[in-house]
Amino acid sequence: MSTQTVTATISNARIGKVFTATATDDQWGSNTLKDTLSSQQIGILLPGTPVTHVQTQYAGGCVAWRIQNAATLVQQRFGFGVKDGLACYGSEAIAPYTINPNDIVSVYPQPVAPAGTNVLAWVVTSKGVELFETKGAVDGSATDMLTVVNDQSLGDSMFNSTLSSIHVQAQDGASVDSIEIIDNSGGTVLTIAGGVRGEAGSTSNMYNLRVDGLGVAIGKGFSLKVTTTA
Repeated sequence: MSTQTVTATISNARIGKVFTATATDDQWGSNTLKDTLSSQQIGILLPGTPVTHVQTQYAGGCVAWRIQNAATLVQQRFGFGVKDGLACYGSEAIAPYTINPNDIVSVYPQPVAPAGTNVLAWVVTSKGVELFETKGAVDGSATDMLTVVNDQSLGDSMFNSTLSSIHVQAQDGASVDSIEIIDNSGGTVLTIAGGVRGEAGSTSNMYNLRVDGLGVAIGKGFSLKVTTTA
């Protein structure tokens, strides 16, 4: 498996620390970021500290990050990183969060695909938060996105819940033409257009598509599909 260096500067108005790891692409498990000075995890280093910004940078491809309680496995905060050199403090604010002693910061990077496009998507429903992905999506073809943890479809993972948000990041240089929610009969429930990021014509260094405030009821057999251009 390939690896890349991922760093996260985590801060509030008075203090900021840099966490890093040589992260293995295509996995969560061993990719826990540690403080560059003390080699400690965030819960040990900053217990009880409120944080307001997470600025995550990767070498190439795309990356998702999360602050997770290692004891309960609850994902407290989550988001995407940006390619090295494209950090923006104002854009990388999070809802204020106070670090728990059990918290860790981990990342899930994907490299640039040898063919097609790698894509990540944070999906938020009334049931919880899941990271979805597709690997090597063929240009112009609507491709299924499945959960990173257990390869489930949207309907299998989030059945009987209400979809509220979808945040999508494709690999560097790629465009997300659209995402679609498809029901169990093959009908299109929702289509939303996306775009590029971190280059001319983009509105964000983090998101190819970000949509909040949805209210889609997820049924059994529903799927999330993405159409891209590498």
